[in-house]
Amino acid sequence: MKRGFRFPFAARDAFGGETVLGIALAVFACSTFAAPFVPQDETRVLETVRPPSANEGARTAREFLAKLRANPTNLVMALEVAHHFIKRSRSEADPRYLGYAEAALQPWWSLNSPPAGVLIARATIRQSNHDFANALADLDLALKMEATNAQAWLTRATILQVQGRFDEAKRACLPLVRLSSELISVTCASSIASLNGEAEKSFSLLHRVLDRAADAPAEERVWALTVLAEIAERRGDFKEAEQSFRVALALNPNDPYLLSAYGDFLLDRQRAKEVIDLLRQRTRIDGLLLRLVLAEIASGGVDAEAHATILQQRFQANRQSSESVHQREESRFALHVLRKSAEALKLAQENWRVQREPADARILLEAALAERNRNAGEAVLMWLRETRLEDVRLARLASRANLELGEPIVINSSARQASSR
Repeated sequence: MKRGFRFPFAARDAFGGETVLGIALAVFACSTFAAPFVPQDETRVLETVRPPSANEGARTAREFLAKLRANPTNLVMALEVAHHFIKRSRSEADPRYLGYAEAALQPWWSLNSPPAGVLIARATIRQSNHDFANALADLDLALKMEATNAQAWLTRATILQVQGRFDEAKRACLPLVRLSSELISVTCASSIASLNGEAEKSFSLLHRVLDRAADAPAEERVWALTVLAEIAERRGDFKEAEQSFRVALALNPNDPYLLSAYGDFLLDRQRAKEVIDLLRQRTRIDGLLLRLVLAEIASGGVDAEAHATILQQRFQANRQSSESVHQREESRFALHVLRKSAEALKLAQENWRVQREPADARILLEAALAERNRNAGEAVLMWLRETRLEDVRLARLASRANLELGEPIVINSSARQASSR
């Protein structure tokens, strides 16, 4: 599950030796699937039916698309509809809305050089489907047409960060200094720099900018607070991380990415009951159901088996439809629920070829350790050394890997161990 911030629709070389953070500071002056689970207790709730608001969303989708059918080449309307559905897809983690967005853009979808707005929307949809190469190609073309399009730069930076291409991601963040708000540009820069040896500076800068951006739109603040919480967590400052997570949740308690990140935070703190309380009514989203299953297993919850069966069937359906955007989650499921380390390692390696974020490194290293696969483990350890990523959780896993999988490979260990675990 990826964070995909975007601006409201009305409106995400080596820089002469300077880092993007420095420039921002200047601005700041089982292999088979089980049979369906049949509970003995008819009162048990296994899955929450889609709420009325979701059904209302489907009706709205039909209404929007009906209007477009009456005037299918109205570009302004098509883009408005597409962005509406992209936003719904993110807020509900429902890929059907991406299909609606693509349908809205159908007259231009297959063109090699459609208008810039279509290119950016198409890139966003492709990004959500993990088609990063074509998304970047669309953005490059859009930026040739509109070099001052902040959304295109932010989306480009986001994709490059997910791929672990930090130098390129930093370059994509730079134009935001003059094209967007201070909070957006600093959040973009800090998010990347914090993964590339500048975690402490990134945290301090973003914290200060957030403090003085109290009037910023809630969407921007949720994004910035989530980034701040993740930086703090990687540094081992768990008290600060939790505070930022809670403030963000108060602003938007339904953000799927935020709920996933906070759920993982709680799981790592062995606070499974809180995860269950947080996610028990959110079983429709696969990533959140995974965290719920892990919490129920950890706490001996009576619904663990039922929820695991539902999630297993969903992963099977995804594979049958050739969807591969949930490989990280499926790898975690295979390793920690099914206890199938070989399957988990295969999935984690396939995922690693597409995206390289700390969570991707973690599941690959965990699976490599479970399988005692030195080559797979070394791939992550080398990446950690090259990127200078500071992460107390990965540092502990790396120490295990150095001991269990072969001769030591030194990685950045400057992330501090906070006393507030």
